[in-house]
Amino acid sequence: MTKAAELYREIDTLISALRRESDVQGAAWADAIVRPGFAESATNLAAYSALRRRDLRALQRSLMSLGLSSLGRLESRVLPTLLAVRAALAALAGMPQEESPSPEIFFAGERRLVERTQEVLGKAATSRPTAILVTCPTEAADDPGFMQGLAQRGVEALRINCAHDGPDLWKSMIDHARAAEAATGHRFKVLMDLAGPKIRTGEVRLPAEQKRVGIGALLAIVPPGGLGRIAVAGDHFATECTLAEALDAVTVGDRVFIDDGKLGAEVERVEAWGRLARVTSASDKGVRLKPEKGLNFPDTHLEVAALTDKDLVDLDFVAAHADGIGFSFVQSAADVAMLQDALAARRPSDWQTLSLVLKIETSQAVRNLPDMMVRAAGRQPAAIMIARGDLAVEIGFARTAEMQEEILWLGEAADVPVIWATQVLENLVKKGTPSRGEMTDAAMAARAECVMLNKGPYLLDAIDELETLLGRMQENQHKKTPQLRRLRSW
Repeated sequence: MTKAAELYREIDTLISALRRESDVQGAAWADAIVRPGFAESATNLAAYSALRRRDLRALQRSLMSLGLSSLGRLESRVLPTLLAVRAALAALAGMPQEESPSPEIFFAGERRLVERTQEVLGKAATSRPTAILVTCPTEAADDPGFMQGLAQRGVEALRINCAHDGPDLWKSMIDHARAAEAATGHRFKVLMDLAGPKIRTGEVRLPAEQKRVGIGALLAIVPPGGLGRIAVAGDHFATECTLAEALDAVTVGDRVFIDDGKLGAEVERVEAWGRLARVTSASDKGVRLKPEKGLNFPDTHLEVAALTDKDLVDLDFVAAHADGIGFSFVQSAADVAMLQDALAARRPSDWQTLSLVLKIETSQAVRNLPDMMVRAAGRQPAAIMIARGDLAVEIGFARTAEMQEEILWLGEAADVPVIWATQVLENLVKKGTPSRGEMTDAAMAARAECVMLNKGPYLLDAIDELETLLGRMQENQHKKTPQLRRLRSW
């Protein structure tokens, strides 16, 4: 048997297995899909998930040696790619001719992704292929020129964070945005982030004469108002956890991170008054323990409601004024369903026209991402935000680069746009000068459908720089595929 014939049988077996497995997954997702057109995307996502449960590296190399696709860029077209490869192998092996998928079928996922990106983020105003999302600072409520500058630069979408400011200022920002639209003819999409449950340090207590927490120190963590009930002999640091139900779920061996991972500890004891942890990571000079700093429990399964009372109040405003919602701390398909029910209660006739951005910021959200995407995009325009700040603390900084790649792949497989967020060009935005590393990071972000910039005094300069960078990257790379333009450097 020739090598081509052997590979034909291997691919044929793989196709049959993927069809069986994706049919099972598709049946589990069927009730979540109401929106016309998303069934095809869910089918492809199911096939991709089944495919990536296998190690295909040996098969890839064998196909490459015959000049065929290595299967390394099939996210948006799993079965069409495999069928095309099988047809080519049949021809090489002298077997009966098979018909390859047409170009329309082969590239259908790419077209769906473009259409859904425009639904969530608006139609691109420039030749730049990647949209830009800008976080609005408080000053945008009082400065109409801010929105004018964004409109003139073709920024597609605005982000208003409900964790800050309030309805009056939010309304002013949106009014200025609509005025800028009228003046320039450029339309913004307004996305508003719900704050979600905030797990932070509350009141802190330091041992006498000690200002910084170092490795090996004991750290007591208690619910709000619990500092007076701590029973620990000897010197120790202590902090409240603002969300008592999160602390209740923490057990021995669980890790705790404070202030974006600056301080790390491991829980040694579970007590009625709280938890006692030993500090395992900190800078050489130690870390100042302060109130209002983020608390992360990456090993703990947190049964915390994704929608808080404040979120439900804010949602009244968001549903009435925004084009879409950013969903913080979403961790499961049930969370997505909860928000969709809340939207349906507020806009029963057309809630499904509002877009939903799933902010992926916990390890649990990563595990549940396929189910969450299907529940969200199966009923309304949807996108994924790689919230790299919290996510890096949750899964570890070493895994962050790997995970953002995998999230990009899953989004493409589901025809769901991805927003690359957190600290993009941060040095340029805040200080006016970019670092070399962040320019490379921003260039890599061109593989997403959108890049988010945060607020800062040099934001407009950063937009100009990003516009140029994304335009240049378009000529060289599309998703995982290098674009073989003519090189002019040599």
